[in-house]
Amino acid sequence: MTQIVKNSDGRRREIIKAARELFQIKDYKNATIQELIDKLNIAKGTIYHYFTSKQALLEAVIEDIVDEELRRKESLLQSSSVRDLNALEKIKILIIDDETASVNERILNNLHHPENTEMHTKQLGRYITKLAPIYAGIFKQGCEEGNFNSEHPLEGAEFIIAGVQFLTDTGFYPWGDTVLNRRMEAIPFLIEAQLGSIAGSFSFLSDRNKKTSKGENK
Repeated sequence: MTQIVKNSDGRRREIIKAARELFQIKDYKNATIQELIDKLNIAKGTIYHYFTSKQALLEAVIEDIVDEELRRKESLLQSSSVRDLNALEKIKILIIDDETASVNERILNNLHHPENTEMHTKQLGRYITKLAPIYAGIFKQGCEEGNFNSEHPLEGAEFIIAGVQFLTDTGFYPWGDTVLNRRMEAIPFLIEAQLGSIAGSFSFLSDRNKKTSKGENK
């Protein structure tokens, strides 16, 4: 039988894909490297050639999830049904269409473990760096359309994403429900102020947050 030799990038992607599938169905703490070895039918040293630890592999899986989300958002913006919409409509679609957190909830929750705090912070920085330019492009479009008024669309996007991610994530700090609800109610107004948009432009966020909150309380 002819042995199939994979290049370095191909093998690395194969390991990440297998680990992602494993972490989706089994708790990360209970999943083992040996299970991946058996799944891929490769030598133990092969995995450790690419990843120094299971934690390093988890980080690679999370980066893969983030990159997949970014590719999906970019593809959505270029689709025939979205590319000709105005800026506010595009923002609504990007936010409402976001399935990454729910689909990958089991894996992403591992970022909330104390031993992964450094990883969590690093990945948030990476997420902001990659996602902000996408929103900045839409903010610029909104300014050209006369619906937004922002001299710093990229920085505005960075501050909005960083603020929402950190101040509503109980994985960083155990914010109480009262504090979270207060912030969630204020987010639409803060974004409108940041972008210089018409009052009520982002009221759909309040409606979305209320629906999410009711769903969680069922």
